[in-house]
Amino acid sequence: MLWLALHFPLLPLEALPLRQSPSAVVVRGRVVACDPMAAQAGVGVGQKLSTALGLQPGLAVFERAAARETQALENLACWAGRFTPSVSLAPPAGLLLEIGGCRRLFGGAPAIVEAVLAGCATQEYSVAWAAAPTPLGACWLAQAGRGGIYEPIAAMQAALADLPCAVPGWPAEVRDRLESFGVKRLGELRALPAAGLRRRLGNGPLDDMLRAWGDMPDPQQPFIFPEAYAQDIELPARVEHAEALAFAGQRLIAALAGWLHGRQLLAGACRLQLTHDDGSRSALTLRLAEPAADEGRFLRLLREHLARLKLAAPVEALRLQADEVIARPGASAHLFQQAVAGEGALACLERLRARLGEGAVCTLGQRADYRPEQATLAREVGAGADSSANSGMKADSDLAPFSPSTATGAANRPLWLLPEPQALAERADGPHWHGPLTLLTRAERLESGWWDAGEAGAAGDLRRDYFVARNPQGQWAWIFRDAQGWFLHGLFA
Repeated sequence: MLWLALHFPLLPLEALPLRQSPSAVVVRGRVVACDPMAAQAGVGVGQKLSTALGLQPGLAVFERAAARETQALENLACWAGRFTPSVSLAPPAGLLLEIGGCRRLFGGAPAIVEAVLAGCATQEYSVAWAAAPTPLGACWLAQAGRGGIYEPIAAMQAALADLPCAVPGWPAEVRDRLESFGVKRLGELRALPAAGLRRRLGNGPLDDMLRAWGDMPDPQQPFIFPEAYAQDIELPARVEHAEALAFAGQRLIAALAGWLHGRQLLAGACRLQLTHDDGSRSALTLRLAEPAADEGRFLRLLREHLARLKLAAPVEALRLQADEVIARPGASAHLFQQAVAGEGALACLERLRARLGEGAVCTLGQRADYRPEQATLAREVGAGADSSANSGMKADSDLAPFSPSTATGAANRPLWLLPEPQALAERADGPHWHGPLTLLTRAERLESGWWDAGEAGAAGDLRRDYFVARNPQGQWAWIFRDAQGWFLHGLFA
């Protein structure tokens, strides 16, 4: 096994929505976290608040919000689900990812680490990391800032032996006793007789050492991904322009994508709820052309919607909720399958719909009706097999273009149907369209529609004989004859 430990040293500060630099978080009058600008002025963890204010008079001080930290850590755990299904919380500011079984999927442990660190940077979280065969060993190395992949257990143990005894975070009484013993490194502590140490320090520190070194089992409590996804985020400041919501929305979408991967689900639509400063709320629906779990696809769709959105009032909080989710279907990929160039047709269509409006983009489907005017209808982008079956539509694969080699008559339909049938001139040698037309097929009799005769927008009762014909210029046409004469109804490509 290989555990990747992530330590977020500034989580108490980065979990707060409203903050500005320089800033610090305090508990009982002492600093527990400060941003880089405050650190440059000399502010440090453990200082009294009065000392910190003396070093940085303009310091913004916040009380620690444990609930916000827990929520931020759980959001990060959801996000980490895209890398591995085995995620564990390491409170108060850490995550554990078991990446040993996922190395081949991502191309090795370094590739996973690179992707994880890039995701943390995109969400603007400061992170320290380490990878090791034991979870506690990885956590200690990450807290000490020893970023690296210590896959051989001997390498991990050597790195642990060099860590200061303050890294594990044992109680002050234990640290004082170790200092009185003259022990400064974990390697020095491990070299002492275990029986005497247990009498003087208790079982806790020695058991921690055994778990970190891999001499004692250390099972982890797995993070349970929520049954439904709904996450909130407060904005650092009131946002008056919709485009500025993209960054905050990215954190929510990143967590959504990880949650979908962790639960093996796909989302067809999600809703972004905006809370305005006047207390009112508005909602923005992100609907995909097909269920997906791709963060980039959701983010591109969000940006398209935000580019058109006009805010009624400034926004101070966001909430993202997955409304339509389905189980990810199992499928086997082709052995030599090539990556699709570009974003794909459905992704392009959903972005066009977001840019032009819900009703501006649609696809065509067939309906089980013999009358050409009633045989097609418009449907929503990405309408699945269920909606097609309910509306009586045939599959798109049934639409076949006409070719001269398959001129058998009834089975062929043109892809270009005129809005209204065009009357043709009739002479002694038959119908004319850019010259005399040669009939290539026998008559196909269409007689249907008595049930909606007289209804608005309906074709009504039709009695027609259809033919495939060709003119002297080589153009192929679909014509019919009824009681009124000859008409051109469609053209073949």
